[in-house]
Amino acid sequence: MSIRQRVESGLGHGLALVGLHRLALGSNGLILAFHRVNDVLPEDGLTRSARKFERFCRFFKSNFDVVALSELVTQIEQKKSVAGKVAITFDDGYRGNFEVAAPILRRLSLPSTFYIVTRFIGTDTVPWWDRDLPQQPGWMSWDQVRTLSREGFDIGAHTRTHVDLGTVEGAEARDEIAGSRQDIIRETGRVPEHFAYPYGQRNNLLEGNRALVKDAGFRSCVSCYGGQVSSCTEPFMLRRVPVAAWYRTPEQLIFELLTRRRWVEPEPPTRGEEQA
Repeated sequence: MSIRQRVESGLGHGLALVGLHRLALGSNGLILAFHRVNDVLPEDGLTRSARKFERFCRFFKSNFDVVALSELVTQIEQKKSVAGKVAITFDDGYRGNFEVAAPILRRLSLPSTFYIVTRFIGTDTVPWWDRDLPQQPGWMSWDQVRTLSREGFDIGAHTRTHVDLGTVEGAEARDEIAGSRQDIIRETGRVPEHFAYPYGQRNNLLEGNRALVKDAGFRSCVSCYGGQVSSCTEPFMLRRVPVAAWYRTPEQLIFELLTRRRWVEPEPPTRGEEQA
């Protein structure tokens, strides 16, 4: 951890101790985005260790109101306050989400939404951003997805093949969006309500495709380039904070929330890091 990160973590810890942490959000809420959680791969732009993930979960459970994304969206739809509320989400459908992250969430009684790339589930597909990893993390099986769903976790859609919806449109985009919803319904028997578009930056979703998300029957659409949500936020323009490697501790993240720096509009990630 760098000197700067240590200082920011210490300051964030002090702010939480004296009860100023909620100033970080004010009347707003926060949606956190994780990707991989495991102890097999070294931590990088997409990977958090089990210990670090649990530390983040415990911190937010103790200091904020961790709620299901569906509850947060309902509050926004009804124009009700989301002050101090935090929702936890995951992208892609990595096996570690089921084997490592879910047990931690169960133990702490925390809700979460798992956005899955439906045609990665149960396959040996290696996406471009994982090709150079020392070991492949693997994807959940549909049985594991169904288990999460039965246990009360939300299963959201993340397209069928992790296509860039900032470049694809028309029938292909409709198939990726509506098709991923149909895949989840067929495999789990439940209707997914929430959608996360791949890569998550401003230019990765054409406005016409945002309309396709609505038309497909989803209640919300999330990005992944930082920011907060409020009672005035459009449910199909929800912003998330990716818990990147830069945030060595949750206290550091809180410090940066208060100082309105990286979390507001982080620099675009390099290919293979936060863009998954």
